[in-house]
Amino acid sequence: MDFLEVVRTRSSVRDYDPSRPVARPVLERILEAGRLAPSAANRQPWRFLVISSPEGLAKVRRCYAKPWFHDAPHVLAVAGSAKAAWTRQADGWNSLETDLTIAMDHLVLAAASEGVGTCWIANFKPDELRAALGLDDDQRVFAVTPLGYPRQGADAGRLKERKAFDEVVEFR
Repeated sequence: MDFLEVVRTRSSVRDYDPSRPVARPVLERILEAGRLAPSAANRQPWRFLVISSPEGLAKVRRCYAKPWFHDAPHVLAVAGSAKAAWTRQADGWNSLETDLTIAMDHLVLAAASEGVGTCWIANFKPDELRAALGLDDDQRVFAVTPLGYPRQGADAGRLKERKAFDEVVEFR
């Protein structure tokens, strides 16, 4: 599938087949896309945490209550350290959230190209998630996603309405 086709067809999956874990080589290809993402000053202030064990999933799932989240065989958390991220001297702006967002976007699109479903989640309990993942005080998670194959017959390919090209693009 070419890149624009991946972008056009990617959708948020909310119906996972719990009996179909994603094979390790597929997970590694997805994670490689995140590893290759650009970051400010090439600091790469991230860690990609793939939770697949029953114990780890039980802890992480308490941080987000939607039932479909509990069906995915894996959860991916993108975490990072503000100390490791680049900070702009002029005003103290720290690039961590932007860097982690770029990495997550690469991961989500790579998953779509592999036929693996995702759903970008920011509505989790951050302190509980940080504790569940055993993160240091400096480490933050800006997004998590389930990773798994859509359940057979799930409406995973539903396209969303988008504004027209001319509404969002200006050539100056």
